[in-house]
Amino acid sequence: MAEVRLRTALETHPIGALLRGGTITDPDVALDFVEVAPIHRAFAPMVREQSYDLSELAVVTALQALAYGHPIAILPVVVAARFQRKCLISHRSRPITEPGQLRGRRIGVRAYTQTTGMWVRSHLAEDFGLGAEESHWVTQDEAHVPEYTNPAFVDRTLSGSLVEALRTGVVDAAVLGNDLPGGDEFLPVIERAAERDLAWSAAHGYTPVNHLVAVSTEVLEREPAAVAGAYALLCRAEETAARQASAGRADTPRLTMTGPERLSGPIEEIADACFAQGLLPRRLTAEEVFGPVRGLSEAAPTGN
Repeated sequence: MAEVRLRTALETHPIGALLRGGTITDPDVALDFVEVAPIHRAFAPMVREQSYDLSELAVVTALQALAYGHPIAILPVVVAARFQRKCLISHRSRPITEPGQLRGRRIGVRAYTQTTGMWVRSHLAEDFGLGAEESHWVTQDEAHVPEYTNPAFVDRTLSGSLVEALRTGVVDAAVLGNDLPGGDEFLPVIERAAERDLAWSAAHGYTPVNHLVAVSTEVLEREPAAVAGAYALLCRAEETAARQASAGRADTPRLTMTGPERLSGPIEEIADACFAQGLLPRRLTAEEVFGPVRGLSEAAPTGN
């Protein structure tokens, strides 16, 4: 077939780097990369306007978009995953020495719908019996999905940086992801975070999922073979990145995953956690999430 070009928003993580650098290509499909940094700035335009043919999307945003009927489909390929317990911190001058102290306290997070926050709350509930509604969540940003309304225990009143809010005592703890500060000014709230993360991964069989990839349903219907080719490229890049990450490190868990069969269990666990935290209006099944794209492997062109 003639080459199809897909307008694409994808971060420069290991998977994105392999595709951006031309290490993995397909003669029938070209990904035209749009520079969006940080990548979360692509999420609302993708959900609300389908501004890209193909876009990285946080898993919470993706599930919310599907639940509220936005015209996107989710490809079963994880492009970003990480352990999350270390992302909850307090200030050394006002330390939170154990998570139970967070009851009734103020926790800052960029948005209540942020995926890192969802995972931290899930871990707090699973490890310590601390429900999301037992703390007061203070946020900066609105949800990427416009229909969503924050629960009553969430206030969007935070201005300025989360780090500064924690430093000055505006919040008692904060959830930070890629912007997690270094040094010894801040302390992790959850002790033995790495040990707990590894045990959780062994028990659940995966690393906490952050970002998948979404496609506009209009593009999926109009260019199914091209979308299948893009999915195949993402899968090849994921496999390569996983091999590179685990080379010589047998004790390192696999960071990313592909395929509806592999991801059906994790996506239903994530959907259940989202529903429990008031992030979804109803539970979603894996078939709702991945059903529209199950035939892509059959439609994929044979590129190299």
